[in-house]
Amino acid sequence: MKNKFLPLSIIFIFVIIFIIFYKGLQNTNIYTPEVTANNEIPSFSAKLLYSNKIINSSEIFESNKFYLINIWSSWCVPCKQEHPFLIELKKNKNIEVIGINYKDTQANANKFLDELGNPYDQIIFDKDGTIGIEWGAFGVPESFLIYNYNIIKKYIGPLNNELINEIKLKIK
Repeated sequence: MKNKFLPLSIIFIFVIIFIIFYKGLQNTNIYTPEVTANNEIPSFSAKLLYSNKIINSSEIFESNKFYLINIWSSWCVPCKQEHPFLIELKKNKNIEVIGINYKDTQANANKFLDELGNPYDQIIFDKDGTIGIEWGAFGVPESFLIYNYNIIKKYIGPLNNELINEIKLKIK
């Protein structure tokens, strides 16, 4: 009787383990953040990159005006890839481009902008990343299109020609 029970219990244990692993493979571990829109912009105080002046978010934004908030870092390779598109967007007078320099040093940020050009009307220095977290950023680069104090579109990842054209259509 013991000889029959041992193989059956081992098979039963392996079946249970197989079912647990199979169910685990069914659930993906890839987290895709929700792209939110029509949310109010967060309220914050921060230091500007060039002047070290403390500024409140209420001083940055005006009603009936488009803004693109771009969260970037000098160490971010995709940020370098999207930079020419931000330079192009800066030429458009219907939008103001605001940069949030995320978890970076002032020296590296300045070097990055000296090399590639400055597409930003203002740059907020977010050394510890708390402002990026308040905006709901999951990484860099991320961008937020804003109108009337509301986020109307969130762009996760680097901007490209297609997304810049989409932004230009929305701000006409």
